[in-house]
Amino acid sequence: MFFDRPDSGEKTVLVHLVIDSEEERDDPTEFEELARSAGASPVAYIGGTRRQPAPNHFVGSGKLEEIAACVRATGAELVLFNHALSPSQERNLEKHLKCRVLDRTGLILDIFAQRARSHEGKLQVELAQLKHLSTRLKRGWTHLDRQKGGIGLKGAGETQLELDQRMIRQRIKAIHKGLDKVRGQREQGRRSRQRAEVPTVSLVGYTNAGKSTLFNALTDAQTYAADQLFATLDSTLRRLELPNLGPAIVADTVGFISHLPHGLVEAFRATLEETASATLLLHVIDGANEAQDELRMEVESVLKEIDADQVPRLEVINKIDSVPDGEPRLLRNEAGLPVRVWVSAKSGVGLDLLLTAMTELLSGGLVSQTVILQAKQAKLRSHLYQSKFVTAEQTDETGASILDLRLPKAELDRILAQEDLQLGEPKSTPSGQSDSLPHVQAVIAGSVSGS
Repeated sequence: MFFDRPDSGEKTVLVHLVIDSEEERDDPTEFEELARSAGASPVAYIGGTRRQPAPNHFVGSGKLEEIAACVRATGAELVLFNHALSPSQERNLEKHLKCRVLDRTGLILDIFAQRARSHEGKLQVELAQLKHLSTRLKRGWTHLDRQKGGIGLKGAGETQLELDQRMIRQRIKAIHKGLDKVRGQREQGRRSRQRAEVPTVSLVGYTNAGKSTLFNALTDAQTYAADQLFATLDSTLRRLELPNLGPAIVADTVGFISHLPHGLVEAFRATLEETASATLLLHVIDGANEAQDELRMEVESVLKEIDADQVPRLEVINKIDSVPDGEPRLLRNEAGLPVRVWVSAKSGVGLDLLLTAMTELLSGGLVSQTVILQAKQAKLRSHLYQSKFVTAEQTDETGASILDLRLPKAELDRILAQEDLQLGEPKSTPSGQSDSLPHVQAVIAGSVSGS
């Protein structure tokens, strides 16, 4: 949306009004962060209040003249509104202000267009942009008359507007076809992981909560992470070895934001399906943000919109290194299951507690068992070590290996069904806890206390 952006960014006037008729109001500080994330250079901020938006220009005549005077005085090239503007309001404002005007949705679309790197991400952004643009074509080509149509160039033919609308419809159809192919590939990958019984952990949360930093810390990945809104756009998958559990797939996803445009949610449905089909969600929350309760509710709202609100989740309070007396700790519910963990993805503090919580929730029940392996079962012994199921090992007088195992009950049952094993006495669970943990769905049902 911002064409030929100079290195210094476009001089921008920010407009944010408090509308009495609106129950939910956007944060003006977040609005400025969005503008800077898009590469804009705010030179003025204009605020105000209205009972309800004006139909022609959204703002009243007095406020409109104030904005126009500010544009002339600062030489601003762009005016950003922290509101959703109708196509007619956007056109009327541009005509009066003699500069480009963007609303909140257009601003977020511009940021997404800058961040998209993968082919899938670019398709999704283009789809959202085209749907947004299709409502704003009217009067865009009023200087052109109808194109002559027919073999003999007779008849009224199509207007330029009609040509543009048809081209946009054709392109949207082609993008949907490409995204359907991507959706099929993702579904095939999910089915493969399900057959291999590999769980998927998806990172979700408000934008700039530290999801990518946590993702890199857990998986030793090198995905882009920055202190800015929507630093991550393309979904990334990496393998993670969990102690006493084995491999899991961790997915880093796009961050959410208040009043996320519905068109973006629809366009990114192929990516967000990875969240809805996950085994466990890590809801990453910025522990240094005073409005974390409100942001938590915004994320819950988006999860419900993409049908992911029933997926078990673990809250991860991040950035405790930026909070006075921030200490890593783990909170459990009445059933003894982890529901919240405090960490610092940047310093690595508390990540061991996070891994422990993830293992417990994904295992569905860990058991301890002693098995005796003969020399011919060296391949099984190697598999148990690679999966980090072995907690101790001894060798008896015959040369057999006596292994103390800590592993999911389902994995133990599978091994026993496939191998002829001699079992030792079952190991007791440390701290007097039950070997059989309640199913992971209890995370949702259990009550959470403390913060």
